[in-house]
Order: sequence, then C-alpha cells, then structure tokens
Amino acid sequence: MLKLIKTEVQYEDTLARVYELMQLDLQPDTKESDELEILSMLVKKYEEEHYPVPEPTPLEAIKYKMEQMKISDAELSEILGARSRKSEILSGKRKLSLSMIRALKERLNISADILIQLY
Repeated sequence: MLKLIKTEVQYEDTLARVYELMQLDLQPDTKESDELEILSMLVKKYEEEHYPVPEPTPLEAIKYKMEQMKISDAELSEILGARSRKSEILSGKRKLSLSMIRALKERLNISADILIQLY
C-alpha cells in the first residue's frame, strides 16, 4: 500500500523498495514501473523536506558552470570585463556588479537569484 513517508524508518524501507525495483528490467506502464515512479516521488518529497540542499553561493555556481561548460579563465575574464576582476571575484575580494550578473546569467545560464545572494 502506497502512502506518504513520515518517518525515517518508512523512508529507509521505501528506499530499499526503490532500489529493489530499479534492479528489475521494468517495462513502461506496468504495475511495477508505476510503483517505482510513485515511490520515487514520495522519496523526493521526503528528502526535500528533511534533507534540503542549500543553493550554491554565487562563486560556487560560477566555478561549477565553468567546469561544466569547460569555460577557461580567459573566457570568464571576457564575460566579467577584465582579468583582474575575474581573480578578485573568484577570491571573494570583489562583489559582482549588475552588468556582471547580467552577463553571467546570459552566458553561463546561472539564475540571477543565485548570483545576487550575499557571499
């Protein structure tokens, strides 16, 4: 019987069942595949409530996107406007300006909500 996960024990039991179902070669639109999908949603809801993942700082987001998109330091300097600004930004000595936030949002697709956070 499917129901909301309210305790850590229920969470662990549900995870065990999810892993069990994941080991099977499930076909779409079967009872088991539907169960896996629903249990995954329940696990996600429980994890969001009990194990929230904090948003990254602006610097963490920039560094992550640079790595993910294989952006070089020179390319980041171009986005930010100058090499010295890039090193000051990445070391935390200088805050992002509005024009830098706009450029990072457009070029690296980083949410403005993340970029405007205090750090």
